Amino acid sequence: MAFMNTINIIGSGLTAQQLRLDIVSENVTNSQTTRVENGEGAYRRKMVVFEAVSGRNSFREALARAASGMSPEPNTVVNPTAGGVRVTEIVEDDSPMRMVYDPTHPDADEQGYLEMPNVDMVLEIADAMAASRAFASNVTAFNTLKSVISSGLEIGR
Repeated sequence: MAFMNTINIIGSGLTAQQLRLDIVSENVTNSQTTRVENGEGAYRRKMVVFEAVSGRNSFREALARAASGMSPEPNTVVNPTAGGVRVTEIVEDDSPMRMVYDPTHPDADEQGYLEMPNVDMVLEIADAMAASRAFASNVTAFNTLKSVISSGLEIGR
């Protein structure tokens, strides 16, 4: 049942992009937050780091196995690591914070400057749009897979 590998790959993409949208939402929500829970200044933008999960052998490895007389695929059962993507970490953006002059704000320093989050709304909107498109592409891939499976079942009738 090789289609299960495809479902796992699509599912990993959906999960990763959903987390990316969650982080973008957190960034937008905290774009004006001047004080974080642990008291270390303004909110710092977060980013999601993805890593490709390679569940298949490379072409070179498959060719070497075939040339040596071995089966091109080391095991013919469903590969539990079929590939896809995973989130390795959520990192904070090290770009400098914005400094705004507002001596009336309670978090302003002695000179009257207030440290504002390093969240750029244009960048956040672009990230949200990219994550949304990637999510939609995974949904399209899943619907295509459903159609292929359905067509395959129709052949048996």
